[in-house]
Amino acid sequence: MLYDYHVIVGLLAAAVGLVGYAYYYRDIFRGTTTPHPFSWLSFGFLNAITFFAQVVEGGGAGTWVTGVSTVATMGIAILALQRGKKHITGFDWFCFAGALVGIALWQMTRDPLWAVIVVTVTDTIAFAPTYRKGYLLPYSETLANYVASAAKYVLGLIALEAFNWTTALYPASLVLSNLAFIAVLYMRRKRLQR
Repeated sequence: MLYDYHVIVGLLAAAVGLVGYAYYYRDIFRGTTTPHPFSWLSFGFLNAITFFAQVVEGGGAGTWVTGVSTVATMGIAILALQRGKKHITGFDWFCFAGALVGIALWQMTRDPLWAVIVVTVTDTIAFAPTYRKGYLLPYSETLANYVASAAKYVLGLIALEAFNWTTALYPASLVLSNLAFIAVLYMRRKRLQR
């Protein structure tokens, strides 16, 4: 039986995401990765908003990776509150508020694109505490998770059944954010090894 390539690529994207998260969870329990709670809480809410917006706009199998990421990031957020870095700043609260603004904007405009735009900007900003921590403590993050995240969102983009601004903007931004963070971790680790 032939399957639509969207389904196959959507399953592959979700599987790649689960592998990356498995490494991340392993390293959290080992104590070698210390996630920033507000970044991950924001990522969880932002993923959830985007997942629902993608579903509403007909993203199909390309939304599965975002749904899997929602569950996984919320789990990491819970663990981060228990085991992660607890230095929470006003900037962290600002980033978290951005996720709430995305929800409110969607409700007010009834247009999921506006929510995705706010979510995308907020996610980029919410990544900042993790960038800061990764720069200062580059071994406190699991590099494999971010490599898998970049790969899963590329696959998720390919799997989208409706490719439009609402379904594609957020995953495309995550490809770029993850690649940039990989570069930060790689360069900082190289510098520290010298």
